[in-house]
Amino acid sequence: MTQSRSTWIGLAAAAVLVIAVVVVCAQFWADLGGNGMSTAGWAAMLLGIVVTLALGIGLMSLVFLSNRRGYDDPYR
Repeated sequence: MTQSRSTWIGLAAAAVLVIAVVVVCAQFWADLGGNGMSTAGWAAMLLGIVVTLALGIGLMSLVFLSNRRGYDDPYR
């Protein structure tokens, strides 16, 4: 049970950190001045970020699962 709780705390901390970085980056981007980005541009960027993260997380999950289940072990 302790491991499960620490896992959730770690995931929550990582999520908060990602959200904080996104907010800071968005603020810096907005403060650059001059040309603003349209709502469609923000939506496209957000969609690209989400899809890229999902793909990266999914592929890394497959790597770890493959390793744990022994699919990466040499054939005897």
